[in-house]
Amino acid sequence: MTVTYTARVANARFCGFSKLLLAWKGSIYKVLYKEFLAFFAMYTAISITYRFFLYDDQKRYFEKLAIYCNHYASLIPMSFVLGFYVTLVVNRWWSQYTSIPLPDRLMCVLSGGLQGNDERGRMLRRTMMRYASLSALLILRSVSTAVFKRFPTMDHVVEAGFMTREERKKFEGLHSPYNKYWIPCVWFTNLAAVARGEGRVKDDHTLKLLLEELNAFRGKCSMLFHYDMISVPLVYTQVVTLAVYSFFLVCLIGRQFLDPGQGYPGHDLDLYVPIFTLLQFFFYAGWLKVAEQLINPFGEDDDDFETNWLIDRNFQVSMMAVDEMYGDLPMMERDRYWNDSNPRPPYTAATLFVLRKPSFQGSTFDMAIPKEEMHFQPLEDIAENLEESGSRHPNMALFNRLLNAAPSPTGLMGGALRRTSAQLQRLRHSPSIDQCTSDDDDNESCKIGKGGSLPSGLGQETQSTVCSFREEKSARTPLLEIQFGAEQERRGVHPAINQGKQMRGWDGRGDEEGQTREEGEKTMSTRGDIQAPVSLLPPPPQPSRETPASAIPITSLHPSAFLFHPTPHSSLEHCSSQPIINQNRAVPTIPKPPFSGNKMSFLTVPSCNEPQRFRSVSMGSELTGS
Repeated sequence: MTVTYTARVANARFCGFSKLLLAWKGSIYKVLYKEFLAFFAMYTAISITYRFFLYDDQKRYFEKLAIYCNHYASLIPMSFVLGFYVTLVVNRWWSQYTSIPLPDRLMCVLSGGLQGNDERGRMLRRTMMRYASLSALLILRSVSTAVFKRFPTMDHVVEAGFMTREERKKFEGLHSPYNKYWIPCVWFTNLAAVARGEGRVKDDHTLKLLLEELNAFRGKCSMLFHYDMISVPLVYTQVVTLAVYSFFLVCLIGRQFLDPGQGYPGHDLDLYVPIFTLLQFFFYAGWLKVAEQLINPFGEDDDDFETNWLIDRNFQVSMMAVDEMYGDLPMMERDRYWNDSNPRPPYTAATLFVLRKPSFQGSTFDMAIPKEEMHFQPLEDIAENLEESGSRHPNMALFNRLLNAAPSPTGLMGGALRRTSAQLQRLRHSPSIDQCTSDDDDNESCKIGKGGSLPSGLGQETQSTVCSFREEKSARTPLLEIQFGAEQERRGVHPAINQGKQMRGWDGRGDEEGQTREEGEKTMSTRGDIQAPVSLLPPPPQPSRETPASAIPITSLHPSAFLFHPTPHSSLEHCSSQPIINQNRAVPTIPKPPFSGNKMSFLTVPSCNEPQRFRSVSMGSELTGS
């Protein structure tokens, strides 16, 4: 029978498992002592031969062989192979136990579903339950050596009362080359149909429930049969066994104690008993013995399943449930807590400590929160604060947090981020965005193209550009006239041709420009097409009507994200990027200004004394050209 020690380790205590080391039944000592003695005897024989029967030249050769075996014995993956194999065997062992058919659910459904106190009803219930027990007996007799020794022939099954002689004739009359453990289950279903026809099974739902429980019972019988037929692959078992045996055969030579006088490394001591080699054999060979004992738990080992006890228990319990206990109910009466809304069963003196423990209410039941943080906040105030912060500078807090938490960037991008941070700080502390009045060349925040734009992609998906101007003319002379957009190229007009026309057309168009911007804002809220974001930036005024010799019109092959509309007597101070908040995540489109002729945009760049720099307004990066 299975060795049970659960009660001895119910409570963890000092050296709790040490009491189990002295047990003999089911222990590793009982399983392994023969192999252990054989290994120690062979090791001793080789050691005596080396010490007393070999000549000196033979000893030198044996010593070299021992060093060689000890060096290469570690190449055998003992722990890896044994660990996977034993894990597989233990999981298979428990799955086989859960596949043993138990009649408890079936007998409860049968006792409640098949009605009748007469002799016919009693016979139907007992016969159907006996058929289920007979099916379990036949499958256990096929897989368990202990059950087969108890019932070696069908005559023993008939004599034990699981089958009548007429049933045996019917059973043997059904010729099939396969195991016929399922035949009693078919007899069960036929009797269930007869009982339904007689009205003893009240409805089809009860019949369906009864047959479902029988199918679950028969399914477990089938699983036992397949576990017996499909074993762990033989090659896996052979590999593990050869790995263990070959390792310790090599250790018989490699772990010998050699003559210390020869000065071999690691052989300074001459101990006659290899203590650690014996411990290693005990652990590894014991591990293999565990797998050997659990791979088939239907044998007669100390820890194998007690199948004969299961047969006796299941047959007795099932018969009692469907016969003696049918309709036998105790008289109902009021319980002792009939009028008690809070029933509390009593405790003994040994369990009074349970009452002293508070009832568990949850992990956050004792959590403390400051009183000033426990007041509800009006939703209107929260909404207003969110709207104000979003309308002014919605990305200010985000970028301050990113710039403070992240390490300082280096290179061109680092300078652009630092200048962007300074510009955002000025925007936050100034009442308007038109207060950049410094003409100092060192003031990087008042120059376009010096990395003053905000890096795209860090805040929101789409961005607009906010620029400030002052009513002064810039002291710098523009060198480049940079045009963003492919509109002019598609129309077949070179951007530099209409330069004079554009500059002459700016005067007197202040009202028309304001009307155009209002129409653009309306179009942003109405159009739903997803296009590239477009921002309108007024360019600096043209100081001279003559185009410099170094002016190079550049036409982009892609739609521009910035279209600059000149405003009279204005100079570009600084440029920063802010996200466009759109709940639909669609990028609105700003229509082209309704100006006649081709539209051009200009940027003020350093003079000829400095290297020409082509700058990306959206990212703040720069490329130095020759």
